[in-house]
Amino acid sequence: MPRNTEIAREGDQVDIHKFGTVKGVFVPTLLTILGVIMYLRLGWVVGNVGLLGAWIIILLAFIITTTTALSMASIISNIQIGPGGAYSIISRSLGLEIGGSIGVPLYFSLAFSVVLYIFGFREGLRFLFPAFPPLLIDLLVFGTVAVIIFFSTDVAFRIQYLILGLIAASLISIFAAGMVMAPDFAIHLPPENVSFWTVFAVFFPAATGIMAGANMSGELKTPRKSITTGTLWAIGIGLVIYLLLAFWLAGAADGSTLVSNFLVLLEVSYIGWVVVVGLLAATFSSAINSFVGASRVLHAMGEHRVVPRGAWFSRRAASGIPRNAVLFTVLIVGLSLLLRDINAIAPLITLFFLITYGMMNLVVLLESNLGLISFRPLFKIPWIIPLTGTVGSFFVMFIINPTFSLIAVILVVGFYYLLMYRHIEYRSPYGDVRSSLFVSIAEWAAKKSMELPASQERAWRPNLLVPADSPAELRGVSEFVRDITYPRGSVSILGFERGEDGSMEQELSLISDEFKTDGIFARWTIVHGDRYPETVISSIQTLKSAFFKPNIVFLRIRKDPEYDTDLLRILNETTKHQNGILLYAGHPRAGLGRRRSINLWIGEDCQRWIPGTPQLPNCDLAILIAYKLLVNWGAELRIIAAAGEDANVLEVEQTIGAILDYARIPVHSVTVVARNVESYAKEAEHADLNVFSLSPSVDIEQLRRLVQDTRSTCLFCRDSALESALV
Repeated sequence: MPRNTEIAREGDQVDIHKFGTVKGVFVPTLLTILGVIMYLRLGWVVGNVGLLGAWIIILLAFIITTTTALSMASIISNIQIGPGGAYSIISRSLGLEIGGSIGVPLYFSLAFSVVLYIFGFREGLRFLFPAFPPLLIDLLVFGTVAVIIFFSTDVAFRIQYLILGLIAASLISIFAAGMVMAPDFAIHLPPENVSFWTVFAVFFPAATGIMAGANMSGELKTPRKSITTGTLWAIGIGLVIYLLLAFWLAGAADGSTLVSNFLVLLEVSYIGWVVVVGLLAATFSSAINSFVGASRVLHAMGEHRVVPRGAWFSRRAASGIPRNAVLFTVLIVGLSLLLRDINAIAPLITLFFLITYGMMNLVVLLESNLGLISFRPLFKIPWIIPLTGTVGSFFVMFIINPTFSLIAVILVVGFYYLLMYRHIEYRSPYGDVRSSLFVSIAEWAAKKSMELPASQERAWRPNLLVPADSPAELRGVSEFVRDITYPRGSVSILGFERGEDGSMEQELSLISDEFKTDGIFARWTIVHGDRYPETVISSIQTLKSAFFKPNIVFLRIRKDPEYDTDLLRILNETTKHQNGILLYAGHPRAGLGRRRSINLWIGEDCQRWIPGTPQLPNCDLAILIAYKLLVNWGAELRIIAAAGEDANVLEVEQTIGAILDYARIPVHSVTVVARNVESYAKEAEHADLNVFSLSPSVDIEQLRRLVQDTRSTCLFCRDSALESALV
């Protein structure tokens, strides 16, 4: 991998020492697996559930970590992994916000793990030297680890060979003691206060730590090969050791002794102090690995500006060590040591690791099922493997501690929304799969909806197609369009341009962004042509077969009467394709006034509605749009029915009452007059907007006169037959 020099201080010569498979991945991963649980809790597990039960627990735990390791190997073989291990993998696939929401708690989990390992080292040392002050031991171990990590990662990794030798010697001492009885292969029922899953939860941390090598991804010679090979070999050897050691323990002591004595390995081994030294070596190496991993994850998040002062965290020393990240980690670990007891948050550490494992598997599961051509892993695995890892990780989380699991999930979600709010400026040149994921979900939803009976009335929402041949025309109605579609509708802007000078592109993009700022889904396109009406009609015809197609065409009555013929053609074509119509006729001086009052005119067709029929005669859209504006404006709605000179006013009032009851529309007043619309328009109470139904036969000049007579802007609505105000 190329050296990352652009983030160092100006003038620095960054020389990152690269590690191979054995030193950089295999040894630290194996040492993390062969840790405190092996020495102090494996006997307790065997004593509680028996040898066969212990083997089942060991295999279940390692199935989860092995599937995660295989998923990690698969995704790494498909990308050029950057620094940060799991954080880098998740960020590359699901975006920096999700990667950061996992990376931040993962960092603190690694840092707090250092404290737990230091405490474990202290307990082991006090077994040999009980007079040593606990705080002094903690500070000495902490200082030693910090100095090693700060000055040379290479030295830290060289020490691990010595540590591995000490652990190997302790295992030899254990197995050399022999067994005093034949192992009992039965599954024991644990005591009443200890369930099988409680025993599993105690053992499971032994199988974690598979990210120890992956966290060094930025400092490996060949990360793609080393992480895969080193991690899988470490898991395999660790699994064999745990299975053999469980078998040995089942024959080395009786069940009650294994349950009651956590130090049974020390007492029944060939040389007890050698096992203690192995315990000390295991905890010391785990502290080093967690310290190194935490600082590398923080450094990677700094590079991507996921954390505050990211530029400072991203700097490296001339030797390649991210010392600023190391210094901050020293501060976090040091402060945690002073607390003297972090048992209250210890469960969160394991749970954050499990969330990381689950997300790692989920990444592979998503990418392998999205069908993206960019997912071409050299190491292919069947989809059942990441599915098993995903389900297993989250299942184990809630088995271990449901309360802390819920807290962990809430924290991760909180970090995600915080990062979304911060708007991370860094963008990976490789992109991520989030948009493809949502597209796939949309495609699945589209297919399912097409298989279901066609019924759109209940799910109806205003999705407007807004044709415009000038940005000024569009800006004049954009706020009104926003009032109609907010909050769950959408706007599709169709720009018409006769030339190809691109003058509309910037304006339409800005207007679309304004809709998006208000939380409205908006999109735009520009169509080039010679005649505006033909272009609009062609676009409506083309959109007929689209799934996310607009259901309303928003048009304007213009001052120029020469446009009327073209407008009528567009209206007729729109109706043919089952689109609703909103025809906007703005008052030249009043505009939309104070947006505090709306008159909804119920046409004569609607007045003849028969209660019980599912739709209203050409007034469903008018009622729905009036209601949307009523809500978004906070206006009062008045109902006006000009029933004609020969109408039975009482019957019309009853019909309107039934309509309002079915439609559940709050109104300020209802006025029914035995007059026609044209004669009553001048006398009707003034409103900021008058909403009418648009009949099949349209007289544009008559609509213009209604604007003059009502002294306000008018909106004329024609149903598509796909909406209903009664559902």
